[in-house]
Amino acid sequence: MPDSPAAAPVLVGGAPGSFPHSVLAERHPAIIRQVQDAFPYGPDIRRALDALLDNCTGGTIEPLPGDAPDLAHWQAWGLAEHTGRTWFEVPWLFAESYFYRLLLEAVGWFTPGPWQGIDPFRPSKLAELHSAETDEELAALDALDDLPPDDRDRALLHGSLWGNRADLGFRLSAEGGADRHEETSAPPLLADDSDTLWALLPPGGGASLCLVADNAGRELVPDLLLIAHLLATGRVTRAVLHLKPHPYFVSDATTADLLDALRRLTDAPGEAARGHGRRLWEALDDDTLTVRAHPFSAGPLPYDAMPADLRAEFARHTLTVLKGDLNYRRLVGDRLWPPTTPFADVTAHFPGPVAALRTLKSDVITGLDARTEAGLTAAEGQRWRTSGTHAVIQVRGK
Repeated sequence: MPDSPAAAPVLVGGAPGSFPHSVLAERHPAIIRQVQDAFPYGPDIRRALDALLDNCTGGTIEPLPGDAPDLAHWQAWGLAEHTGRTWFEVPWLFAESYFYRLLLEAVGWFTPGPWQGIDPFRPSKLAELHSAETDEELAALDALDDLPPDDRDRALLHGSLWGNRADLGFRLSAEGGADRHEETSAPPLLADDSDTLWALLPPGGGASLCLVADNAGRELVPDLLLIAHLLATGRVTRAVLHLKPHPYFVSDATTADLLDALRRLTDAPGEAARGHGRRLWEALDDDTLTVRAHPFSAGPLPYDAMPADLRAEFARHTLTVLKGDLNYRRLVGDRLWPPTTPFADVTAHFPGPVAALRTLKSDVITGLDARTEAGLTAAEGQRWRTSGTHAVIQVRGK
């Protein structure tokens, strides 16, 4: 069958001109240089970063040090199988994940000393979080109280979906909904299962929500606002927020980033933002909102290989929402699926109802109808898959 998992090749970075190849050959070296410029690291760390730069562009994958605290995890995740191969030969998901793990090794994140636990991406995260654009988006929250309940729901959901374009969601109004593309330049969703999502979280239904976060800064803030709204409206009575256990993929959210975002909300000039911030702080205090940072969240495998404890946790929730592009790749499998492959089929492994809120920033996509795919390809070639200008809300309810 053309849509079977066996027929969909795993993405690798070996083909020049492909998006995965550009990430490995261009983006990763640029990230190393950005990190070198962001901190006054001493000679030892700078030599380690230079060595990583040489290795990730022309070398082969090397093992972790024997005393690495997460060595057992990486051995279980297949490191030995890929050691000695080039970065362009192994699955792209593994290559990306392991690159960030070695970057942390180079800057001394795990090593006792002055740089232990210092996030190499923190300057860029804070710059985005405290930008003028964030001020505008938070100020726009005050207008949401004037919207009907359904439109408030939709505005906060779309704010979480679009991440760093969150203002598009916050400024949505019932009257302007039909003209939203013209007014905000936001393209229509390629797939929209919002009705199914809301049906799983009815007001007063006693639902529990698990939200697996993606990025920090201006993307984590609207995720937190969505959680606060769902708690305040009684659509959920308890929420769990999954973050990364350590810095990952430049901007992925950690517990430290959560604290920065909460302070940003509680110190915001607008009353609505401050109110959401206080509500979230209280929810953390009384365990209505719980934070998790599972090691698998920074691993190189798809979710169908998740460990039993994580599977059991997801199974307990009314709905698990996976945010962002990387979580989408891990949910459906990092494969070049035919875009019409049913989303329900490739997420059947997930232990409970699951929703994906994702802007498209990689080649992986499922759940589109043939007409939508044909129209996109005719208009944009294959760029629509990776440009970040299209999005989906996809839900498997059973």
